[in-house]
Amino acid sequence: MGQTVIKVDQDTIFKMKKHYHSSISSKQPPHATFVAKKNGLTITAYTSGKVMFQGDQHEEEASLWGSGVKSNNKKKSSGEPELPKFLSQDHIGSDEAGTGDYFGPITVGAVFATAQQQELLRELGVQDSKNMKDDTIKKIVKDILKTDIVYSTVTLSNEKYNSLKQKNWSQVRMKAWMHHQAIKHVIGKLDGQESKGILVDKFCEPGIFYNKIRASNEQPLEGMTFLTKGESKSTCVAAASMLARYRFVQEMDKLSGMVGFNLQKGASNIVDKQIKRIINSKGEPFLDKIAKVHFANTDKAKKL
Repeated sequence: MGQTVIKVDQDTIFKMKKHYHSSISSKQPPHATFVAKKNGLTITAYTSGKVMFQGDQHEEEASLWGSGVKSNNKKKSSGEPELPKFLSQDHIGSDEAGTGDYFGPITVGAVFATAQQQELLRELGVQDSKNMKDDTIKKIVKDILKTDIVYSTVTLSNEKYNSLKQKNWSQVRMKAWMHHQAIKHVIGKLDGQESKGILVDKFCEPGIFYNKIRASNEQPLEGMTFLTKGESKSTCVAAASMLARYRFVQEMDKLSGMVGFNLQKGASNIVDKQIKRIINSKGEPFLDKIAKVHFANTDKAKKL
């Protein structure tokens, strides 16, 4: 289903609501001013001034309300690669968090959202979590969880992570397995809804990803696409990145409670000092419960 999104002022929103008054639906998503259904077309106006037209003749209907039309049928310039069409349709996106942090687990999020739900997610502030503070992510994710999107998160505890490393699992294999499981969980929850595609934020070549899934005695899913910076190209991936970060922060809070102080994120020299402090107070084996012990930080801390 095609769609067009325009940006208008509040005076135009008022005029539109009056124009479509006989077609206005009693059901509307959060942050919407009105939803109207007219001859196979759905018009959703948001309090921000964005108006989304979905369905038959969406571009023609949107053009009635002035300039500033942004259509998902717009072609890329010749110098840019063409993005998959499903990114503006109902699809699944997945992303991970915690891979470069010494303390804390790896978390993966997967999200299925319809085109209309994606517009709502953007209204809620969904974007690449790497550009946002954790407190902001927490606030937005709490709003996301109130919507009816389908999602799943998978958390790999530090103890399990370290156990898999001892079995020669690479971090790429762990991430591939986690993305695969999270996406499978989402597909299992769709209950007849159709996903037009699956986008994974690219962390390895597709062939390597598929080989890692087969190495874990599972069959790769069909219809997968891998794009770098996927969170900037797909609202579903952006939402998944925020969910993954939210879960990671939750786990970090729990681990901080275990050690009695706030654990530093990342892998800086501040982390090295915290590792030394933990070794002195709880012993080196305790790190297995809260950290990715194969990181170079472990040896650096022991030399302090």
